[in-house]
Amino acid sequence: MIKLPRLLLACLVLTSASAKDTPDKEVVYKTVGDKKLSLFIFNPEGHKASDKRPAIVFFFGGGWNGGSPSQFYPQSRYLASRGMVAICADYRTKKNAGTDPRKCVQDGKSAVRWIRSNAKELGIDPDKLAAGGGSAGGHVAATTGTNTKFDEPGEDSSVSCRPNALVLFNPVYDNGPKGYGHDRVKAYWKDFSPLHNLSKETPPTITFLGTKDNLIPVSTAEDYKQRMKDLGVRSDLHLYDGEPHGFFNKAKYDETVLETDRFLTSLGYLKGKPTLKKK
Repeated sequence: MIKLPRLLLACLVLTSASAKDTPDKEVVYKTVGDKKLSLFIFNPEGHKASDKRPAIVFFFGGGWNGGSPSQFYPQSRYLASRGMVAICADYRTKKNAGTDPRKCVQDGKSAVRWIRSNAKELGIDPDKLAAGGGSAGGHVAATTGTNTKFDEPGEDSSVSCRPNALVLFNPVYDNGPKGYGHDRVKAYWKDFSPLHNLSKETPPTITFLGTKDNLIPVSTAEDYKQRMKDLGVRSDLHLYDGEPHGFFNKAKYDETVLETDRFLTSLGYLKGKPTLKKK
């Protein structure tokens, strides 16, 4: 049985916000059987439910096999310091739930819908909700903005799961015959691959990729950007010379966060200059 709780009915686990990169609270957004899936929320200082802040939800990477929401805690704390509500989502993977990649996408869509449905209680603007992620988490984020299938059965599809912007770090967005993970999704790849489901409704996107990524070729990112351009949709691509897969939380953390800040500022989500100083 699937349960999608309202915020006031959800179990809130308050945590210490004094420790660096520690979420301000945890909220259960979905229950599948005995599996509870949580959102880990970072709020701006002095945030109130009556506010109407822009927000972003991040999905961790791990090849649809595993991973942790904490992957994007540093980015979330920074964006919260800039005035956004930043959220890190847990979702089902092969390791924690024995599921296939379709469940990752279902949970990603559920998370966006739940956040939007509870915008008033969360103090966010439902029309300024971005989604982001790295690697397979970048795929999950991208599918919320591109794919029209793989919704959770019984979920209220009248609430849009399409975010208003995408922030993608070395994303798995080509699942075609030459793309990542094709052997695992070949039965449904045409509906599953973000690259093959772009439309004029796809949100404006920023992508970060290392030129030495052994999983995501630069040509894939360039193809994505060109297809978006042909559709008349903004798609920013930032390439980092010599960087491998997963580089964004390592040597280029500061640079990618600063570019994320500038992108979100250009969309009106943030104001003023970035407060993170490039090393």
